[in-house]
Amino acid sequence: MIETDRLIFRELDQLDFADLCEILQDDITMIAYEGAFTEEEVQRWLTKQLDNYDRWGFGLWAVINKDSGEFVGQVGLTMQWVEEEEMLEIGYLLKRKFWHQGFATEAALGCKKYAKEMLGAELVTCTIRDTNLASQKVAERIGMTRHKQYVKYYKGMQMPHYLYY
Repeated sequence: MIETDRLIFRELDQLDFADLCEILQDDITMIAYEGAFTEEEVQRWLTKQLDNYDRWGFGLWAVINKDSGEFVGQVGLTMQWVEEEEMLEIGYLLKRKFWHQGFATEAALGCKKYAKEMLGAELVTCTIRDTNLASQKVAERIGMTRHKQYVKYYKGMQMPHYLYY
């Protein structure tokens, strides 16, 4: 798996449900998703990651602080549709108490390195909602640039997104 200076990655499991709820049920954290998830939506999210491990060999992983053992968030690789093309993407969602400490950038860099070195990926992307400035800055800090804007449909809404790589 992935290890960085401060973080250890591992597969999510059902025991991580409460930690995922702390992230996915936080209205501020989930503003790019138009609000907090219900418990059923959190469970579907977790089940999707477990399915992704089986299907792709990767997904969003639990990110653990080496020093404290705390669950920092979920960061990893997913396959995302960008218009008509499926692309490898780095995704990151952290507990709010770990924001602004460099964890998202460190974890995303670890994922980028893993995708290139272990998976042989030529292109790794980030798809980020146009209003999510913090995530855009993380993508830029890991050496990505904005290439285009496109529209994703989620919860019956049109949501402009940027594609970074």
